[in-house]
Amino acid sequence: MGPYRLITRLDPPGTAVPCRRFVARTPDGARTVLLSTPLPGTDPARFAAEATAARHLLGPWIAPVTDVAEPTGAAGVAGPMGAAGATDPTGPIGPTGPTSPTGPTGPAWYASPYVPALPLPVALAVHGGPLPEATVRAVGAALAEALAAAHSQGLTHAGVSPAAVLLTADGPRLSCFGAVRAAAADGEPRTGLPGLDPGALAPEQASGGRPRPPGDVFALGAVLAYAATGHTVPEREELPPALREVVSSCLARDPADRPTAGALMASLAPPTAHQTVLNSAGTLLTPGWLPGRVIAALARQSAELLAAELPELPEQTVPAEHATPARA
Repeated sequence: MGPYRLITRLDPPGTAVPCRRFVARTPDGARTVLLSTPLPGTDPARFAAEATAARHLLGPWIAPVTDVAEPTGAAGVAGPMGAAGATDPTGPIGPTGPTSPTGPTGPAWYASPYVPALPLPVALAVHGGPLPEATVRAVGAALAEALAAAHSQGLTHAGVSPAAVLLTADGPRLSCFGAVRAAAADGEPRTGLPGLDPGALAPEQASGGRPRPPGDVFALGAVLAYAATGHTVPEREELPPALREVVSSCLARDPADRPTAGALMASLAPPTAHQTVLNSAGTLLTPGWLPGRVIAALARQSAELLAAELPELPEQTVPAEHATPARA
């Protein structure tokens, strides 16, 4: 796909995701990236436009967009992609066969630099259940900081969900930019969008409203609820007592009752005498912020990817009329 060869899926097959993500590498092995593509049935042109807008989002908790492919008029064909880890997303990496994640108007994708990462649902599966409160608080503060930066630029992520959050050794990353807007035109109802957890969709967006910053805050509240309980729509009593009020405020049905992303960051990472607004989230990412099993899975992913070989491209069949005649 473009200058990259697909190595493996990042998400287990059958997982509800707002976009499809693959680890890919250039043929010379010089660059390894996380390649994101739109889901079937979504608008590839809108997906590319949202990815292009996301190039302006910078910060430690954003999966930066470095390359964007505009969809073309003809359908494209992707190279072989690895589907290893279909039953164990942390299992060996290896190619299977050719698949085309392109739509009828051609391929659309964007690339981010690769770092070992687990989607949040995979991290919960590896850990064996909800994450510790300290991890949830650190993830929430970092993502709230990322959203606050985006909102200050007049941008809305519009695709925050558990699967859009990647956990890395040095903090979470937001990915799958603009998945909601690529899946439904403005003004249309957004219920049942492909790949999007309905519990992470703000009521005003589900009824057809345009994505706005309060919708991102609602979605982040659903992400924190998921990380702390295993699902996005928990009963209030299921939430850890120390997180109950702040998460519940994010999930308020009235957008006016939700905190801003900046206020949410301050609630999750209260300032101390030795920190500033710029590093308030980072101070929670101390050694041990991630559970041991998640760290082990990240290390295993890194080792397997280093050992992975690029899949060979299928041989091209030369039509008879273009074949070079054999010399006598």
